[in-house]
Amino acid sequence: MDKKLLDILVCPLCKGKLEYNENDSELVCNFDKLAYPIRDDIPVMLEEEARSLLVAD
Repeated sequence: MDKKLLDILVCPLCKGKLEYNENDSELVCNFDKLAYPIRDDIPVMLEEEARSLLVAD
């Protein structure tokens, strides 16, 4: 993931900072508990494509 791109990308919901998860190839918003996938080196910044980080009971 390009460091310059990571510096300017924000969560589309809360506009907060994202963290790069290299192992899962995704960008994580800790505030909204969502992980946005990176496909072919392109971040997919759509809420409907994001994976929830909340554990269902």
